[in-house]
Amino acid sequence: MELEFSLRPTAEESAPEEGAPEVENVVILGGGIAGFTAAIYAGRSGLNPLVIVGNALGGQAAMTEAMENYPGFPDGIGGVDLAELVQKQAVKFGARLEHDLAIEVDFSVRPFVVKTYGRTIKARTVIIATGATPRRLFVPGEDKFIGRGISFCATCDGYFYRDKTVAVIGGGNSALDEGLYLARLAKQVYVIHRRDQLRAEKILQERAFRNPKMSFIWNTVVEEVLGEDHVTGLKLRNVKTGEVSVLPVDGVFEYIGMQPNTEIFRGQIELDANGYIITDKRQHTNIEGVFAAGDVQSPDFQQAVIAAGTGAAAAIEAERYLAKLEE
Repeated sequence: MELEFSLRPTAEESAPEEGAPEVENVVILGGGIAGFTAAIYAGRSGLNPLVIVGNALGGQAAMTEAMENYPGFPDGIGGVDLAELVQKQAVKFGARLEHDLAIEVDFSVRPFVVKTYGRTIKARTVIIATGATPRRLFVPGEDKFIGRGISFCATCDGYFYRDKTVAVIGGGNSALDEGLYLARLAKQVYVIHRRDQLRAEKILQERAFRNPKMSFIWNTVVEEVLGEDHVTGLKLRNVKTGEVSVLPVDGVFEYIGMQPNTEIFRGQIELDANGYIITDKRQHTNIEGVFAAGDVQSPDFQQAVIAAGTGAAAAIEAERYLAKLEE
């Protein structure tokens, strides 16, 4: 389950700490694994980082029921538990948290300006770790079963569906990539697509069609996710015939796209055609002093361990940048 709080914080929540610097060394936007890892590294460098947590503590990790592929936890760890531990570690090394949301930035001036619901902040460097949000079906039952049968990451959660039946929603590269991965674990994989042709690359389509564990349900949309404590099935509707049916499944993996949380950065830094932040291999954006880490700039992997690595790199580069300013 995500850890949530009011998007508009109270005056007490959004107020800066007494004695807060007039200009922050590092402002980190985002309270997921990338953001908190950046805060750990920045804190250990003595930069006293400020983390604007955003509206979902833990980011995508908090939507994962159990993570068994994050290093250091051989018995697995809940996504919320991991996020809380990383947050605690960041605070231990001096990170300050504000449960607020950045609503506007200005990277054309120095120091940079970050506006939140609560106040205006000036920063010498900014690390953007605002993540990406899975596009949703918005059908009955979906909210209830996220983390209890609905997942957005087969690599994260596929292991829990060994020898079970799962459904993959979508028809693009991600849907087939993850469907093929799930087919190595699950008993049966149903790919449900609202059209009669896939959008994925031909080579992926060929592999999927050849896989005996994968079946395709065409021209069909999900009307409802069924179950009590856990997903037990999907209510489906054929968009051409209107026929309604129920498909028994143990798990659902949604791949109808990701939306990077970059709207406030449009016109401020360089984005790719899909809205992801463009960085070099050292997490630099096209604006000197502004760095990005995690899913907001990494559409190809979207793994917590990679988010942590890029968060660390962004903080290291921010510290190097600040050191040069003082030379």
